Amino acid sequence: MPLYSVHHSTTYRYRQPVRLGQHQLLFRPRDSFDQRLLACRLAVRPEPSEIRWIHDVFGNCVTLVDFAARTDVLEFETTIRLEHTPENAPDFRIEPYAREHPFAYDETELPDLAPYMLRHHPGDVAVDDWLSKFIAPSASRPTGQLLMTLNEAIAEGFSYRRRTSHGTQTPAETLDLQQGTCRDFALLMMEAARSLGFAARFITGYVYVPDRDGPARLGGGSTHAWCSIYVPGSGWVEFDPTNGIVGNRDLIRVGVARTPAQAIPLSGSYWGEADDELGMEVAVNVKTETGPAPEETGTAAPDRAVSSTGR
Repeated sequence: MPLYSVHHSTTYRYRQPVRLGQHQLLFRPRDSFDQRLLACRLAVRPEPSEIRWIHDVFGNCVTLVDFAARTDVLEFETTIRLEHTPENAPDFRIEPYAREHPFAYDETELPDLAPYMLRHHPGDVAVDDWLSKFIAPSASRPTGQLLMTLNEAIAEGFSYRRRTSHGTQTPAETLDLQQGTCRDFALLMMEAARSLGFAARFITGYVYVPDRDGPARLGGGSTHAWCSIYVPGSGWVEFDPTNGIVGNRDLIRVGVARTPAQAIPLSGSYWGEADDELGMEVAVNVKTETGPAPEETGTAAPDRAVSSTGR
């Protein structure tokens, strides 16, 4: 079972000392059958007045950081270590009723899936026009093949462009520009799937970029985004349209949400002039480790090793 270590640092610089509002961090990976958190450490500068953790409405672990002192530099540094069980390809053991699309979700699951089926941009007809170019509206086709076709269409038909500005493009903007970030591509995939009747959710996390002996991965060097789609019998299947990945290989899940705005890795505020913020620097490094994994103890791995460093 591969071991991954993730080092993630974010630095904000200000023209003069500013008063900081609360900051929210989404950086602790979700424990599951395919990934297990072994260690997690957070260092903050300047020293916070309080650090606490909550679970949001989606079950993500969110860190809330409050400050008392003013500062002209704000730094967050996280270090994560985890086990990861990769899936080379999805195991599409689809329930018989859902093997061909279109289909309807089972009535026992539909109430819980319904919020994830709602279009984020319901008036965006550009997505439907784009889908009609390679998916006949009345045609029946294998469900797994359909979803992989969507994933490949984005991976092969659009150009990746890193963007430092906040927010996510609308699917119409992405289709018009034929380029975007991982968050833009994830949202386009979600909206396309939802328009076809699937439940889809947004995922934020990290992507491991193999060395030159392996396939290149886009979106490394910063946080990454992709999506998952609910397939009866297979559950939530992950799709990374930026890299054309189906399944979880090289992907480390941190948070899931219904919309991109609900899964922002780091957000917060400050009191000062509009031009006080000079910029932000982000560095992410994901590495694999060698050696045996720790023995299963039946208790949670240490995840509260939190420290802060004063200025």
